[in-house]
Amino acid sequence: MTNLLILGGTTEANALAKSLAEQGIPATYSYAGRVDNPRPQPMPVRVGGFGGVEGLARYLRDHAVTHVIDATHPFAAQMSNNAVTACRETDVPLVALTRPAWAEQEGDRWRHIPDIDRAVDALSGPARRVFLAVGRMHLEDFAAQPQHHYLLRLVDEPGSLPLPRCDVIVSRGPFTEADDRALMQHHGIELVVSKNAGGTGARAKLDAARALGLPVLMIDRPILPQRTELSSVTQVLDWLAHS
Repeated sequence: MTNLLILGGTTEANALAKSLAEQGIPATYSYAGRVDNPRPQPMPVRVGGFGGVEGLARYLRDHAVTHVIDATHPFAAQMSNNAVTACRETDVPLVALTRPAWAEQEGDRWRHIPDIDRAVDALSGPARRVFLAVGRMHLEDFAAQPQHHYLLRLVDEPGSLPLPRCDVIVSRGPFTEADDRALMQHHGIELVVSKNAGGTGARAKLDAARALGLPVLMIDRPILPQRTELSSVTQVLDWLAHS
């Protein structure tokens, strides 16, 4: 009997969960626990880490998981690495449901950066007004460049912040180009820092930056082990039917 584990937390994972529930395919949706109020799902949900590769492998065995779908954020490298290793050790089929990366368009002013540390280094220099769109987890890293005035848009209230000069907007996407353009103009943004997350829900800030002629520091995706990668729910369902 099929028993899926969805490593979720993304729009793609939510769409997959909805489709599986509609078809009556048994599955559990796993949240990493980094959002205070995760979206409800039409299936059993677990929240929190597994305890590394060993803990995930134990979970797969203990719960008789037959397939794993890694639909985590493209920058959740540790979880994705653990999933590859744990599935290999337990002989559980694994597929990644991942959104295509963003690509530059005419008029974009992107500077590609390999990782968060290099992005922090790239912000050395005079104070600027920066739209820092990297999520809550990495704010501490950017405290090394306290001279800038940062605009943060977060899913949850952040509590205390390590950045001495910042404005915080608590909001959950998707966003529109017109709204993000108005937001950047209102805050006098001079530079956007973004992870190359891909998808449509968070792309508006890049379209707005292009319209305003603003430079973007684009943090490239981490390199992951070789695995089967699919880009749609339909492809995943087909993979399940033939795996």
